[in-house]
Amino acid sequence: MNKFDLKNKTAIITGGAQGFGLDIAKKFLDYGAKVRLWDIDEKELKKVKNKINNLNLEIDVVDVANYKVVIDTVDTISKSSKIDILINNAGITGPTAELWNYNVDDWKKIIDINLHGTFYCCKAVAPLMIKNNYGRIVNIASVSGKDGNANASAYSSAKAGVIGLTKSLGKELAQYNIAVNAVTPAGAKTRILDQMSKEHVQRMLSKVPRGRFLEVQELSSLVSWLSSEENSFSTASVFDISGGRSTY
Repeated sequence: MNKFDLKNKTAIITGGAQGFGLDIAKKFLDYGAKVRLWDIDEKELKKVKNKINNLNLEIDVVDVANYKVVIDTVDTISKSSKIDILINNAGITGPTAELWNYNVDDWKKIIDINLHGTFYCCKAVAPLMIKNNYGRIVNIASVSGKDGNANASAYSSAKAGVIGLTKSLGKELAQYNIAVNAVTPAGAKTRILDQMSKEHVQRMLSKVPRGRFLEVQELSSLVSWLSSEENSFSTASVFDISGGRSTY
């Protein structure tokens, strides 16, 4: 496996207590970065902190859907550290149902966490990156944001919004040596699948030409490159990692 030099870089990874976020954190630590894991689940964060036991790992209990908590946490971090990398990974799929049967409160919660949370984190961190004339932002979107998944209109809409946000912000920050990109994974073997019905999971898998789910380390490898100085030109772009489900 390739290794990327992230020494002297500080990264914030949201939704970092499990799944994609945790695997990305492990890679970043291995590559020499200082990592701050954000998650709403304090118990899981503490478990991760104790298990990894690395001086370069810090944890913050953050609800990304609460802008005040996000900006206050960023302000605290900025007093003692720069922020070089932001990985917007926090997200939920929510229940599966036809749009006309979708619960309004569930819809709002999914949009708040997946889309508004990404916006809040980018809004809070971007000025610091502009000041330093350097930054790497990677937004974890989804193939469903490109294709749309039946019975997952809220999640698909939120992730489509993340893609649009990425394209806009990438253009706005390009002159400051800040790369903003999105990745669009297909389904992966993480706990997020537990939120979906078995029928929905099987329908997702049937669309992937590779015939299997994404492995978390495959996504974290792509994110690592996008977060490194080696990614010196690509920005405002969407990197597909769907096993052939989407070809654009």
